[in-house]
Amino acid sequence: MNRIPQHVAIIMDGNGRWAQQRGQIRTAGHVKGTEVVKKIMENAVELGIRYLTLYTFSTENWNRPEAEINALMDLLFNNLEEEVFIKNQVRCRVIGEMDRLPAYVRSKVEQCIEHTKDFTRSCMVIALSYSSRWEITRSVKDIARKAAAGSLNPDDIDEAFLSDSMSTAFMPDPELLIRTGGEIRLSNFLLWQSAYTELYFTDVYWPDFNMEELCKAIWTYQQRQRRFGLTGSQIEAKNNN
Repeated sequence: MNRIPQHVAIIMDGNGRWAQQRGQIRTAGHVKGTEVVKKIMENAVELGIRYLTLYTFSTENWNRPEAEINALMDLLFNNLEEEVFIKNQVRCRVIGEMDRLPAYVRSKVEQCIEHTKDFTRSCMVIALSYSSRWEITRSVKDIARKAAAGSLNPDDIDEAFLSDSMSTAFMPDPELLIRTGGEIRLSNFLLWQSAYTELYFTDVYWPDFNMEELCKAIWTYQQRQRRFGLTGSQIEAKNNN
């Protein structure tokens, strides 16, 4: 318990395939997936995870069939329950292109953010209409404008500066990134932030993900030595000091 990652990011994959395997429409998998989100948020709080970032809807997901997009937006609207956040004293934050969301969804999200802003026990970050390339491109444009206006010296730009320009600047980089559903890729999620993140891939579809699966991922994380470019002996010497 003294090696619980403080920031866990999850790519929640496999909802549609979970439903299709059961002869159901894809939306049924998304409905089941929203139930799992609530449970995993509570599990994360119980384990002492400070930040839980969930890849909810990517920029690329806007290319899905309109009916599925509308169903996903309705699900988000109907299942973003402030009571769950309040019960667990969890703050809600969102990263992504909020302007692209339907007005009724954006209003509900903004309301949840406002009503939970003072909670400090834990924070659930919803990556909504988000992609890492969008985020990096936006950051670069902002930096270029400041440099062109003369308010920023290019020599002042370093890794820390870039990290502070990202939408995730309010939290540490994830120590552990989990992807469910059997795919082994990051799919444009937290690319800058995951430079030294431990990756964990599982074949379990998101609707079947639970506390046991979360603990398996954390246990695997705990077996790894995070070296950050150093040797194992250097890390051991550092830990012994």
